[in-house]
Amino acid sequence: MTIDRRKLLRTGAAAGLLSAVGGRARAQAQTPAPWPTRFVRLIVPFAAGGANEAFARNLAARLSEIWGQQVVIENKPGAGGNIGADAAARAEPDGYTMLIASFPHAVARFLYPALSYDLVTGFAPVTLIGFTPNIMVVPNSSPARSVAEFIAHAKANKLTFASSGVGTSIHLSGELFKRVAGIDMTHVPYRGGAPAVADLIPGRVDLMFNVMSSVLPQVRAGAMRGLAVTTAQRVAAAAEFPTFAEAGVPGFEVTGWFGFFVPAKTPPDIVAKIHADTVTALADPVLRGRLEELGIVVVGSTPAELAAFLKAEIDKWGPVIKEAGIRAVD
Repeated sequence: MTIDRRKLLRTGAAAGLLSAVGGRARAQAQTPAPWPTRFVRLIVPFAAGGANEAFARNLAARLSEIWGQQVVIENKPGAGGNIGADAAARAEPDGYTMLIASFPHAVARFLYPALSYDLVTGFAPVTLIGFTPNIMVVPNSSPARSVAEFIAHAKANKLTFASSGVGTSIHLSGELFKRVAGIDMTHVPYRGGAPAVADLIPGRVDLMFNVMSSVLPQVRAGAMRGLAVTTAQRVAAAAEFPTFAEAGVPGFEVTGWFGFFVPAKTPPDIVAKIHADTVTALADPVLRGRLEELGIVVVGSTPAELAAFLKAEIDKWGPVIKEAGIRAVD
């Protein structure tokens, strides 16, 4: 089963807004007792201080206003997000624990031999909050000024690609690119994106796929060269860069993403309320502007769309990880 990201980008937020009015009214009518009556815990499965937390805090602040109860951020980093996901899966399914999951949630079962939770049956999907576009960047010293030129360069030379760590979307972008383009490159993992970029700029590595919001300022400042965005459509904030399909490499599409999940068996009426109120929050112009500044392309999908999206991600990345023989290193 596949899910059309372009359709989600065009219609997801609009559909969510249409459902918010009716869905919110239904949720309020069906809820046997008021919810929430106390603080809500939002688990962020990554360390404090990063872009993930900044994004989560902005959304949590708006939901706190809507609910009249504090949404408290709880950082639970480690094991590629698995520690936080496990804590959320084990929580009481009463709506008072939420998980903000991202790309690692879809690939954990392939990277780690044994998980203490099931990423599908252990959670109820709420909404796909948004996408984070990535961009393909090379050093200014690279002879490649297009994706096609880079592929030709890679076929004639032994090249390397950097990532922020094994199993990240940045790493797997490179693995998928190798597969689709029919080239071979050596993966060089770093402990985070910053040191990887620091080695890319002087040409110690030949290529990196990175979150657009992290490197676009450096590209525009002339520190490195951008070749293409990894989304299915051009990104408004960087419209000068083609998609990979436009660059002659169809079938290559990678996006980071964020979604809300709650423990399995959370009452459907509470799931519906969280969904409706989250979509309402995402439609707020102030919040939406802040998220866009952080590089988020806001969606606000239905729970069913998030479930379909997660399945599509699992089906897509499983073969790539198995073929490359990737195992997590934490």
